Amino acid sequence: MPAPRQATRARQTQPPTRTSSRSKRERILEVATAYFGEHGYEDTKWADVAAAVGIGSTALYHYFESKLHCLYVIMAEALESFQSDFERITAEHDDFLDALVLVLRSGYELTDQDVLRNRVLVAEQGLVGISRESRREEEARQLARARTRDIEFAWATFLVRGMEQGLVPRTDPRLLTRALLGLYNSVWHWYRPRGTLRLDELADFFVRRQLAVLSLDADLADRQPGSVAQPVQRRSRTARR
Repeated sequence: MPAPRQATRARQTQPPTRTSSRSKRERILEVATAYFGEHGYEDTKWADVAAAVGIGSTALYHYFESKLHCLYVIMAEALESFQSDFERITAEHDDFLDALVLVLRSGYELTDQDVLRNRVLVAEQGLVGISRESRREEEARQLARARTRDIEFAWATFLVRGMEQGLVPRTDPRLLTRALLGLYNSVWHWYRPRGTLRLDELADFFVRRQLAVLSLDADLADRQPGSVAQPVQRRSRTARR
């Protein structure tokens, strides 16, 4: 039986569903991250990203000035996510060791997309140090660069807190931060999603090594929030020989 005329008119006047500009931008970032992470930034064609998103190549320029501009945005957003998690966890836990272990473990609680984004971030970090003539590229580059510095400063400040409490041996906090983050970043040069090694296994191994970088007991990796903190045990000169 035909539909009533009034209902037919209502369907005809209803506006078609459209993808918002913001969601299209997010889709481009998602696809570009996957392509850059799986195939490499240099080997990814900008036109392939457009085809995968389902838009023409020229339409990409409405959202990003270039492939490089898109790369810088991906890197800046990855760094912002890291800093947001770091600040949230360290603010929620007054106990230094609780916060430390939770922050370290959170670095491995990732989706496949997060892993690919990390791969992009570490593989192309060198491009952040090269200034650009394009205004939009340079603004995105400067943002990624500033967020890198902010994360390093936040970590160094956090480690000083542990030093002041006698939980971490006193040393240059900036160098210690770079050693700690350098070990973490090295993982994403080789780790692949859906490989033979699970992320929880990766965390069990690397969190212990990161604690060792801080001269802390590797068994702290199994620490439950609320455990009693113990000061750093320094060996005597005789014991070190």
